[in-house]
Amino acid sequence: MKTRFFALLFIYFGFYSCKNDKEVSEDVSKIQINLAVMRFDRQFAEAKPEDIPVLKNEFPYLFPKQYSDSVWIARLNDTLQKELYNEVNAEFPNFAKETADLELLFKHIVYYFPDYKVPKVITVISDVDYSNRVILADTLLLIGLDNYLGKDHRFYGGIEQYIAAGLDKDYLMSDVASAFSKTKIRFPSDRTFLAQIIFYGKELYLKDKLLPLASDAQKIVYTDEDLEWARVNEEQIWRYFIEREILYSTDNMLSPRFLDPAPFSKFRLELDNESPGRLGRYMGWQIVRAFMNNNEVKLNQLLNLSAEEIFKKSNYKPKK
Repeated sequence: MKTRFFALLFIYFGFYSCKNDKEVSEDVSKIQINLAVMRFDRQFAEAKPEDIPVLKNEFPYLFPKQYSDSVWIARLNDTLQKELYNEVNAEFPNFAKETADLELLFKHIVYYFPDYKVPKVITVISDVDYSNRVILADTLLLIGLDNYLGKDHRFYGGIEQYIAAGLDKDYLMSDVASAFSKTKIRFPSDRTFLAQIIFYGKELYLKDKLLPLASDAQKIVYTDEDLEWARVNEEQIWRYFIEREILYSTDNMLSPRFLDPAPFSKFRLELDNESPGRLGRYMGWQIVRAFMNNNEVKLNQLLNLSAEEIFKKSNYKPKK
């Protein structure tokens, strides 16, 4: 177990190790949606050269016009592509659980955003393009299944461990929820650190509502150990931000230190490498949660409020 930040680690018996009872509201459960999921990865892998024109007609957005059919035929016969597909097929022999999870996610989205049009879901093989493992564009949701084979998969051997840690199907719904959040939450023009952590806090709070059955670790894409470290050290992290007057700083280096994906957060202290990355996002999440606990505000209203208003009305006090 990782040592405590700035002090000796004390143990929280049972409180954080036990999940709260979670359930889906009846109002959400009875929402009717028409979710279409198409396994393009499988259709393409099992296709023959003469099937290419048919696939191009059905999925024109997956076949850039500048490439001739010979490119796709070569891809059908490529050894690496076949290997990728075999590994994806082994991890996702069917998509029943994921389809059910997606349906529940979109029911929650429709519950909170009634005008939302549920996209068509297309599963693909993306050559492990982990930076774009989920793409939500208007009426289409593209999911690169080869980015969810598990952190220790041999295909990820050349990828930094802190990135590979998120390449697991346990985080698939969280990634889809993140893609949706980008359509509802504007990145702040305010360059302060506070504005940025509140931006990510809104995204994570949105996941609280859209993914009520997910663990907090899944929402923020942490291991359980990383999440425990953040919780145990929340007060010390906050004190660090306050004492160094970081909240209203516009220093561009604060993002790589505390917001961007990284192997650890950079407090510039000896114990840095024991911390998880992106702790600024975690802190913003706690501020937004405190705000929503202390104010009668609807979810869609929250997403448009300024960071300053959220912070001031949150009365946020980290747990000691």
